[in-house]
Amino acid sequence: MCGICGELRFDDRAPDLDALARMMAKLAPRGPDHAGSFSDGPVALGHRRLAIIDLSYHANQPMIDAGLGLALVFNGTIYNYPALRDELIALGHRFVSQGDTEVILKAYAQWGMDCVRRLTGMFAFAIWDMRDQSLFLARDRFGIKPLYFSHQGKRLRFASDVPTLLAGGDVDAAIDAIALHHLFTLHAVVPAPRTVLNGVRKLPPAHSMRIDRQGRETLNRYWALDATRPAESRSDAEWTEAMHGQLRRVVERHKTIADVPVGVLLSGGLDSSLIVGLLAEAGQEKLLTFSIGFEDQPEERGSEFEFSDPVAERFATDHHKLMIRNSEVLPRLPEAVAHMAEPMFGQDAVAFYLLAEQVSRHVKVVQSGQGADEVFAGYFWYPRMQAAQGTPLERFRAHYFDRDHDEFLDMVTAGYRGADHTGRLIAERLAEPQADGFIDQVLRLDATTLIVDDPVKRVDNMTMAFGLEARVPFLDHELVELAARMPPHLKLGDRNGEGAKAVLKRISRGLLPDAVIDRPKGYFPMPALKYVRGEFLDFMHDILDSRACRERGLYERRYVDRLLAKPDAHHTRILGSKLWHLALLELWLQTHVDAA
Repeated sequence: MCGICGELRFDDRAPDLDALARMMAKLAPRGPDHAGSFSDGPVALGHRRLAIIDLSYHANQPMIDAGLGLALVFNGTIYNYPALRDELIALGHRFVSQGDTEVILKAYAQWGMDCVRRLTGMFAFAIWDMRDQSLFLARDRFGIKPLYFSHQGKRLRFASDVPTLLAGGDVDAAIDAIALHHLFTLHAVVPAPRTVLNGVRKLPPAHSMRIDRQGRETLNRYWALDATRPAESRSDAEWTEAMHGQLRRVVERHKTIADVPVGVLLSGGLDSSLIVGLLAEAGQEKLLTFSIGFEDQPEERGSEFEFSDPVAERFATDHHKLMIRNSEVLPRLPEAVAHMAEPMFGQDAVAFYLLAEQVSRHVKVVQSGQGADEVFAGYFWYPRMQAAQGTPLERFRAHYFDRDHDEFLDMVTAGYRGADHTGRLIAERLAEPQADGFIDQVLRLDATTLIVDDPVKRVDNMTMAFGLEARVPFLDHELVELAARMPPHLKLGDRNGEGAKAVLKRISRGLLPDAVIDRPKGYFPMPALKYVRGEFLDFMHDILDSRACRERGLYERRYVDRLLAKPDAHHTRILGSKLWHLALLELWLQTHVDAA
């Protein structure tokens, strides 16, 4: 896990090494163990390393293979690299390191752009081919690892986050009106390639891009998720057995592919508890587990220790309970926003930020249960969508969109009004081929588009703020492929009264405490930010009433005043605070754009 950046010129000028240095400095938290740079004619590459696999200097980056004429910067982990390494050795390649980075270099030399099809893991990387003077960018199938770029004038720059590109300078930071519509409709999701800034784009998941010396871009999609039933019929028991085996293999691989200890973020929910149980089932002992809690409020408890404690006790883990005072949350919020690659509306971002700070003192790598709810239909809105009538878009919109188009038009000023861009995009994505039914369409959209810019990006940004690598086994692409082809009832649980994530509950029965399996779906307790009142309300009022916000002229003041007058009366369909959405975007813009 690392931070990457670079610049490619399309004229006769050399890359701006001062800009590269500024970008590398911004990436320092993502890679505290080593910094390196490389330049060759029109290109310059920068890298900040978090050493996880092959801790020696042989695995430092940028990694150069002069014989092959290739230079690489890479962020992520390739879980099948040992097998690929053996295959490449058999094909005549020689290695000087023991890690996964050099495997990517040799794989590109052997298979060219098709190398990405052979990689299992999370990755974002750039390869400079000295021979044909081209830059190759690639991103993993679910966008677990971020990759942003700015193609302006006679140069292209890329980086692991937007603030890094802004630190390089010369970026069009005007707001993208279409992206803004997505942002406020899909609770901060802006599907690739757009971002909220006109001058910054992101490489879509499951895509690669080649850029030549003239600045011509060739985009390639190398993978798509098939959500159709297989030709051969399987019983529920056979599906469950297949998923059990795949999950066991995945969590064990995510644990063992590292040269440092790997912990587990144990929230007390089904997903993270199952990771711990499967690792114990595979013979792992003395697992490092971490849980976070906050002080209780009158309305709710601030921790889920009552569920995580029994799991830690059952499997005799080396458990760490981290308690955060509610008074610490709001003052640390600006720090969390400072580490957001893009605006994020999830209020638990600061919880992950504070958790990562504590966990990073013990380990460099953790496994997390992120992705299971989207892959296995764990949220309350999926059954509601399934029961609804109308077109796929109508069914989806009625239970998911934060605002209908008319409300968006009422919220923003004239310069940002336009067509229903989000409705059109979601209708197109749902209608893509290779999905048998409506819920298959929805879960595929979630896994390949929505999850990328919500929980996955949030976990990556908040953990990497402290040089902590978060692994998400529920987004192993082979596991997701298996889940996508399962009958919907094994996810929705509309038979036998099992409830959501039925197949995971079947796997867990007898392995985990029943109280964990049968508990209602929980969310990260965040009492200090959940209730819009007191200091939190004052905080948002100050942001939205600031001179910067008023001069920006993004929001209609009537709309802002209406929300401020009754902050607890305006929630989205999935129970988010509409007032918080407005304040968070403005705070992000003040932190990153105004200060650039």
